[in-house]
Amino acid sequence: MSMSHHPETGVSRRDFLAKASAGALSVAASAHAAGSDIIKVGVIGCGSRGPDAARNAMIADKGARIVAMGDLMLDRAQEKRNALKVKFPEQVTVDNDHCFGGFDAYKKVIECSDLVIIANAAKFHPMHMTAAIEAGKHVFVEKPHAIDPAGVKAVRAACAKAKEKSLCVVSGLHSRYQPGYRETVSRIHDGAIGRIVSMEENFLRAPYGVYARKPGLNEVEWQGSNQYHFHWLCGDDVTQSLVHNLDRASWALKDAAPLKCHGMGGRSTLKGEKYGSVFDHHAVVYEFPDYVRVYALCRTIPECYDEYSSVWFGSKGSCNLMAKRIGGEATWGYEGKDIDGHQAEHNELFKALRAGTTINNGDYMARSTLIAIMGQISCYTGQEITWEQISNSGFYFAPKPEDVWAGMEPPVKPDAQGNYPVFIPGVTKLI
Repeated sequence: MSMSHHPETGVSRRDFLAKASAGALSVAASAHAAGSDIIKVGVIGCGSRGPDAARNAMIADKGARIVAMGDLMLDRAQEKRNALKVKFPEQVTVDNDHCFGGFDAYKKVIECSDLVIIANAAKFHPMHMTAAIEAGKHVFVEKPHAIDPAGVKAVRAACAKAKEKSLCVVSGLHSRYQPGYRETVSRIHDGAIGRIVSMEENFLRAPYGVYARKPGLNEVEWQGSNQYHFHWLCGDDVTQSLVHNLDRASWALKDAAPLKCHGMGGRSTLKGEKYGSVFDHHAVVYEFPDYVRVYALCRTIPECYDEYSSVWFGSKGSCNLMAKRIGGEATWGYEGKDIDGHQAEHNELFKALRAGTTINNGDYMARSTLIAIMGQISCYTGQEITWEQISNSGFYFAPKPEDVWAGMEPPVKPDAQGNYPVFIPGVTKLI
């Protein structure tokens, strides 16, 4: 359905953005640049990451106030508001009138805020960050920052607009902010393990964010409430989870992009409606310049071996990044004080807001997201995907984010046993 006038609001997206932009102030020109005690923070997405990021924000800055929360499910926004208020009674000022539900909740959150935390279904991240930035608001955007090539193009454009407006854009790819990782990668760049030859990346775990269907929800609302298990909302697990590993690999390779990749994956174990339309295992091999190969694995099956790791092999040694250890000719281990990356990224964001300076993570947040997307599409189709292909593609997982509303026809439907269709490698054609 066209979004020239949204069926739930009757208001055009263009009219909304124009109105929001006219009344917005950037931090660089407003009271909280090196001044006011209060920075108004709004949260879009109240599953796990949104409220967690809100906690990080309040810990980072005692002047941070959570003023609005929005989620597809209004009761979830209210529930998470209540839980946050127990621990941060002075900093959570969200009343019932500022808890919003529905696919349009993001608009109301943006209107209330100086800084917007975007942590809902990743399909909407490009659209929501664009709306916030056009309205003159700073953004913290959880990973992944898009789920398809069209979304990455929107992310790049939004980040460029943020630079023009001197607005902060901070990425939820938190490894880049963790002091121990920064020191380790710096040593890698200085040649501590020689020339990187190969890299192994693992994100093996049980499923997460699994929700049972609540009574009264239509099919689109149900899928939205369980978004991690529907490909058209979350992008599946290479894009959703392994993106962290792929970002670290690209970082260690001095922000290189792969030349090509080939992948494999499917659904072997998980059955039933709560597991939606995603795969439960993936494996992708990326070829970076200088014949460096990155072997990337992810799996979401319970009662299996789990591992979360980034292990890199060079001509003079090896590195276990999660342990912050280097072995070989230049054996070394990190002994400094470390801070969890989730907290460190917010510490730096709020420091910048107070100083009236800007952080813009747009370059690597777009690149790393696209690296993950090319691997996911390779797994879905069984085809080799090149960087040139994925960079030039305008493909998107239908429907477009601006065309999503509660009453639309769902993109996937369950069969009589409650199982949703999944892509078939060798048969599925996407790009």
